[in-house]
Formats: sequence, C-alpha cells, structure tokens
Amino acid sequence: MLIESMTRQASIELLKRARVARLGYIHDGQPYIVPMLFAYDVDYLYRFSTEGQKIDWMRANPRVCGEVDDLVTTEQWETVIVLGRYEELPHTEEYEAARAHAHALIQKRPAWWEPGYVKTIVEGKERPLTILYFRIRIAEISGRRGTPD
Repeated sequence: MLIESMTRQASIELLKRARVARLGYIHDGQPYIVPMLFAYDVDYLYRFSTEGQKIDWMRANPRVCGEVDDLVTTEQWETVIVLGRYEELPHTEEYEAARAHAHALIQKRPAWWEPGYVKTIVEGKERPLTILYFRIRIAEISGRRGTPD
C-alpha cells in the first residue's frame, strides 16, 4: 500500500461528497467526538442542531476539528482533517442570509433533520427541541490517501 498527501482540491472534493463527519471539540481539557451530518460550501461545514452539550461546549471553546473518510478497503481509502472555528448562526436579522444558505445546503441531504431534531431523552429528561444552525469556518485542511501498491 502507498499512502500519499491529497491536494487541497481533492480534499475539498471528499468534503463535498461525504455525508457524515466526526466533529471533535474540547471542554475543560476533555476531548469529545460526535458524528454529524453536514454540508460543505466554500470553506465552511454547515450543520443543523438543537441546544445541548455539544453546543454549550463549542460556545465555551470554539476551536474544533472535523474528520471525514471514505473507506473502500483497508488499502484503498481517503481521509480529510479540517481544523476550524465554531460559528453559531443566531436567529437575528444579521445572520438571516447565512441561516437561509445553511438551510438550503443541508436540506438537500436525505433525512437532514435527523438526528438533530428527534425526541431525545438524556438522563431521564426530554431535551428541548430549540433549533439552531452553525458552521465550522475551515482554517486548515489536510488529506491522505491510501492506494494498493
């Protein structure tokens, strides 16, 4: 097997076609990773969510990372890592165009509202379903590709 760096454009192409990413963030020194459905567009990953731990922790520390992969076999795969910053798109006039753009991108994906907007019970309590949009402003992208020899 040969492992090589991917170009920025090849990394972006994977972000465009991928549906699920792993989102990493840190709170009080503790790293945490969650899967997320997302849409990519011009240096941002867009996401729909509800209030909860993930949002609280990213508000406290907006430095995040994301990982997307396409595993065909153990010798044929692509992985892209993005480093970036959490940016909430609040329901205000200032962000209305950005929220509409995020919604238009995300709603093109199948079941885009799941799991962000389904009944969720955490520690015996139902989580409120207050919707919000956010994006990750991509600061760095790096990709690797494995190919059979």
